[in-house]
Amino acid sequence: MKDILVNMEKAFNHLVLSKHSLELRYWKECYKKEGNRLENDFYAKLMLGVANETDDDFLKGKVVGDFGCGPRGSLVWAKKAAMRIGIDVLANRYIKSFPNEFLSHNMIYVTCTEQSIPVPNATIDILYTVNALDHVENLDVMCSELRRILKPGGLFIGSFNLNHKARKAEPQILTEDILKTLLFRDYEIIDWRVSAPGNIGKQASLYEPFFSNKLIDPRGGEAYLWAKVMKV
Repeated sequence: MKDILVNMEKAFNHLVLSKHSLELRYWKECYKKEGNRLENDFYAKLMLGVANETDDDFLKGKVVGDFGCGPRGSLVWAKKAAMRIGIDVLANRYIKSFPNEFLSHNMIYVTCTEQSIPVPNATIDILYTVNALDHVENLDVMCSELRRILKPGGLFIGSFNLNHKARKAEPQILTEDILKTLLFRDYEIIDWRVSAPGNIGKQASLYEPFFSNKLIDPRGGEAYLWAKVMKV
């Protein structure tokens, strides 16, 4: 029995390491493609769009976090926030791989694991996540961690891939029911928008139905959810 458990642990560790290696390789390819830099100008439009806000006034004096932030500086636009925290399982490796990128972000980066987020209970006023939750290995555990670090009365704002085929780097298949059960149970829904993707191409095109407010019925197929909910 002990040998079986050891082998299971080794298999799990190999899977996680392979997933993380794929994710890091993706960002290195982006870095090379973008001229040895990582662009982040688009985050203001994207993050404000997901929040259904026109400017960052709603962040004034708030502690803002982004789970699965990546290395681009996803919160550089949030200048009115009191503190900006990027949370990512690969944060340390990003800093080693792209050391010059982080100097201008004015963010605190926190390295989490697939089991826990090293942030105290009820620390964050507004918690973002964009196209990250389907990347986690332990969905129920990480949903509990995200709920834990958000303050009562705090906002959870997220973009989620729905019904997307599972891949090695994205092992979770998310649905509206799964999110409402594991992540948003007992939360007050403020804004909930679902759409099929726009014209296939650049990421901005995929999100065009949200920006134009012309949502497309996904008819049970691949879709995106933009949600804003409050922890009560």
